[in-house]
Amino acid sequence: MKSELIKKTFKISLLAVFSLLGIAGCSDFLDREPLGRYVEKDIPAGSFDSQVFGVYAKMRSFGVSSMPYLAIHNFRSDDADKGSSTTDGVAQEAFYDNFQYTQDEWLLNSYWSDHYALIIAANAVIADIDSVGATDAGTLVNKAEAKFMRAYAYFNLARTYGDVPKIDFKVRESSQANIPKSPVNEIFALIDSDLTEASALLPVSWDSKYIGRLTSGAAFALHAKTHLWRKNWPAALAAAKQVISSGKYSLVSDYAGIFRETGENNSESVFELQAFYSITQTTLGIENAMHQGVRGSGAWDLGWGWNTPNKSLADAFEKGDPRKDATLLYSGQVNTPYNESVPPATTSIPRAYWNKKAYTNPATRDATASRFGQWMNVRIIRYADVLLMAAEAANEIGGEQNITDALAWLEMVRGRARGTNAAILSKIVTRNQAQLREAIRKERRVELGMENERFYDLVRWGIAEDVLHAAGKNLYQNRNRYLPIPRPEIDKSGGVLVQNPEY
Repeated sequence: MKSELIKKTFKISLLAVFSLLGIAGCSDFLDREPLGRYVEKDIPAGSFDSQVFGVYAKMRSFGVSSMPYLAIHNFRSDDADKGSSTTDGVAQEAFYDNFQYTQDEWLLNSYWSDHYALIIAANAVIADIDSVGATDAGTLVNKAEAKFMRAYAYFNLARTYGDVPKIDFKVRESSQANIPKSPVNEIFALIDSDLTEASALLPVSWDSKYIGRLTSGAAFALHAKTHLWRKNWPAALAAAKQVISSGKYSLVSDYAGIFRETGENNSESVFELQAFYSITQTTLGIENAMHQGVRGSGAWDLGWGWNTPNKSLADAFEKGDPRKDATLLYSGQVNTPYNESVPPATTSIPRAYWNKKAYTNPATRDATASRFGQWMNVRIIRYADVLLMAAEAANEIGGEQNITDALAWLEMVRGRARGTNAAILSKIVTRNQAQLREAIRKERRVELGMENERFYDLVRWGIAEDVLHAAGKNLYQNRNRYLPIPRPEIDKSGGVLVQNPEY
């Protein structure tokens, strides 16, 4: 099991915050009484930590890190399907696999409401700090953490819905949050401002007792990702280079080990959601792995069995690429590293593969008295992703030095996967921009398989329709790049919030 003593220090702090803030949904949070006014003499350095930890807690909420996150970020790609049994979640299969969007669907609704709950919690921290004018280093770091989390939530919303309401103030009454949508460029202006401040104020690293807290590297990496979305190649490259040049990250030699419990918070981890779960502490877990666990019976009832890799992803790996067996958990076979024999596919559950990156250690299942992996962290950004973002941006800018750099960063990722086996994953040497672009895109797919980036990559590259149709997802249309605004939110707004124009 993971280093429990280190992680528990941080997460029990979050538990204390739960008892103060409650774990209610967005509406309860909005309806509570405003907090009292602070004055500067009441706030010693670092005293906003507990409030910030409450915002971290909302990063682990259902809509931000679990089933809605998986459905919206991954089911829609050519890498994965809804999964599970043929009769389970039929409506979600139609919605996310077949793009038959409706305006009132429970995962869609939770994604929206939980991301806005995160934003509102972050706004409260930012506003409270601003209200007292505190400028000590610890408080400014707390503000930077809140700004990062607000930027993260808004980036997810902007690339999922397009125009969304810009709530960048403290909400004391629910009516204050009932505002029209802002143009997406205004949302990105807020994201840019937040991440610029976060990258300047967050520490490069933390003491081990605060493992998993946000760093400047995480802020630069997220900023690079937001710039890639907008095809702002120079800014994306500059932000990714900040992470690379920091010297704080490196690729671990064992790719498969990254996704095991023992691989959490390793040298490749740039942004990782922290989970903790034990027999006696069951409120700080994340349901991400549970929703993807093998759907079976008895000892093999490991979860819902949703978000399953498909043949399209399996076929994308080059011959001999060890990342294939690190990504796919094969039905009807004995699988490493635990030598468990996974039940074979059946007529009712015709799944050849499960997501091995969410595969749990049977010893940990026994130790926690749970089969559902609530202790598993969620990897959001890895260093390999940063290297591939840098390679993509450099290639798009072009020029001899940028092409040289792009090839070097690409080779770092392929070389780690290749290991000592020179017979596989030959080195990419082309200096042709179009050919290198294709190589980087293919590398992103296999390196980050089942890590919730593929659908958004296809959309930002402008190839989603062609690729998804080729993978058998023939009902995708360009309008499906954005989801409809949840109908319950529109109804509650009394007409202030309007539906996306294509719906």
